[in-house]
Amino acid sequence: MSGAVVLQAEDLHTYYGKSHILHGVGLEVREGEIVTLLGRNGAGKTTTLRSLVGLTHPRDGAVRIFGHATTDWAPYRIAMLGVGYVPEGRRIFPSLTVEENLKVPMERPGPWTIPRIYELFPRLAQRKSNKGRQLSGGEQEMLSISRALLLNPKLMMLDEPSQGLAPLIVQEVFKVVAAARKEGISVLLVEQNVRAAVEIADRAYVLDDGKVVYAGAAAEFAKDEERVRALAGASAAKWEEV
Repeated sequence: MSGAVVLQAEDLHTYYGKSHILHGVGLEVREGEIVTLLGRNGAGKTTTLRSLVGLTHPRDGAVRIFGHATTDWAPYRIAMLGVGYVPEGRRIFPSLTVEENLKVPMERPGPWTIPRIYELFPRLAQRKSNKGRQLSGGEQEMLSISRALLLNPKLMMLDEPSQGLAPLIVQEVFKVVAAARKEGISVLLVEQNVRAAVEIADRAYVLDDGKVVYAGAAAEFAKDEERVRALAGASAAKWEEV
């Protein structure tokens, strides 16, 4: 795959207290590609993202973003490199209006502006005076993604953007993720909606029990119906046998 490496993680070991969550996780994202990180609940997907964006520092291993050794950096320093992060659960400001939520991110020069967000998500334009808590789950996800886009990032990491959304809204959200790549944004997408994720991703990694058990082309992974079906309850042993 051509394109410079924008994100590289090597041999990450991350703990919560004494609990060893990630066991030597490694992955990379190259310029202009969508990489999806898959796995069942508790596999370590969210912990991997938190380790990459500085929210939970790995005890061992290394993270490099745009050539910078960011393993021990604070999240705000990583964001300032041009990294947008959309956490699981949306985490918008419920007491602020849509427009006020959109004005929260620091301004970075680039093509993404509030008027352009309203073009991308007309529903947010219609609801711009509504409080965050008055929005549907789909609208909240749109708002969360929009706030990350307003950073004009070069790399975006999204944690379960389709969680709890109706199928039509999921399609809309994934179209936005694909559109971000066309704008030159590299994407790391954590998802449980395997089929939707592999449709738009270039490459896929699968985690099980804190270990990478598959790394390769997303299209190749999508062809393996047994693996796709087994993903929600897969064990590392089962993956290795396929």
